[in-house]
Amino acid sequence: MSTSISNELVETAKRVKEASYVLATSSGEHKRAALEQIARSLRDQKDEIVRANTADLQRGMRLELTKTQLDRLMLDERRFESMVLGVEEVATLPDVVGEVVKGYVLPNGLSVRRVRVPLGVVAVVYENRPNVTADAAALCIKSGNGALLRGSSQAISTNLAIGEAISSALIKVGLPEDCAKVVNDTSREGAIAFMRLNGYIDCLIPRGGPSLIAAIKENATVPYVLDGDGNCHLYIDRDCDVDMARKITVNAKMQRPGVCNALETLLVHEEIAQELLPLLANDLQGVEIRGDVQTINLVGEALPATEEDYATEFLDLVLAVRVVKDLDEAISHIRRYSSGHSEAIVTNDLHAADRFKREVDAAAVLVNASTRFVDGNQLGLGAEIGISTQKLHARGPMGLEALTSIKYVIEGDGHVRT
Repeated sequence: MSTSISNELVETAKRVKEASYVLATSSGEHKRAALEQIARSLRDQKDEIVRANTADLQRGMRLELTKTQLDRLMLDERRFESMVLGVEEVATLPDVVGEVVKGYVLPNGLSVRRVRVPLGVVAVVYENRPNVTADAAALCIKSGNGALLRGSSQAISTNLAIGEAISSALIKVGLPEDCAKVVNDTSREGAIAFMRLNGYIDCLIPRGGPSLIAAIKENATVPYVLDGDGNCHLYIDRDCDVDMARKITVNAKMQRPGVCNALETLLVHEEIAQELLPLLANDLQGVEIRGDVQTINLVGEALPATEEDYATEFLDLVLAVRVVKDLDEAISHIRRYSSGHSEAIVTNDLHAADRFKREVDAAAVLVNASTRFVDGNQLGLGAEIGISTQKLHARGPMGLEALTSIKYVIEGDGHVRT
């Protein structure tokens, strides 16, 4: 590994660590003021950020990035405003640092409190989506954590421009600019060094595809929370509102197909398949359907689905479809192929809905709603820093509480143990 890369990265991490101590003891009012200033700074520097994003997009087209990759990279007018509004929304959220989760007095008179405290330095490594730079910085600052941010080479110009806006805002409100820092090295060896910053990173959160997750599992020596694949399923039960089922399917698959909470596999009860699948095929214009034999018989343009298709997060206008005989078979299919992200059912049968909620093991389970709602902002958490598909220490969309730990505060009056 290059000594220059290692030394520069360690120095940056040291500065973020030192800044995190200041941030951890900052008041809720000070952190709110910082985020409000960041939102203003982003708007003030919008032209520079948009120019940087245009340069990244042009470079991406020269490198022949896929349509999905370019879509994730693009920071258009709507997404820019959504990014800034996300920072402003996080600013208004209650401060969780110092919150007493539980407090009690023991029979011996000792006072015990479990209090929320920041994790320390939260590192985020992510691919293509430059809005993550602002989202992650905002959530880390609000929760009292230093943020060490490493985006992809495709989005480096945009990420650095957003990072500059954040730094200038922090200085204006009297906080260290290193409270949130974008790493400018995007090399593979730099990525490995980033994952091994023991003593500086308290929690690493990856946001990306299978190759990034595999790299984390292979190389990381710091604690991490996996933002895993989103092989999301929708099961349409025999007892359902057909119009609702069509609307939810189209939204879950087509509203934004290149994100982790988009629908990837559709399961349809055999008693409604003959009526519903031709209607859905017409609704899903532009979507390539890959299905089992029954699906192909009902949808002429459908292609045969392979075992791999049912296990794939397409992140594209491709949908795997299977006709199942009942709820049991649907749940069995989900258990076999699910990545544990988001699973949904459309049904009017309360018993079926209850069974689905109880028996499907995923970070989020939805009844009669699109999987696209599994998002920190949509669920009232403010901008999310990721969606955990594991069970320790956080699961599902990770907002402020997921970026804290617990400290036991014990107060006595000369107590000694006998």
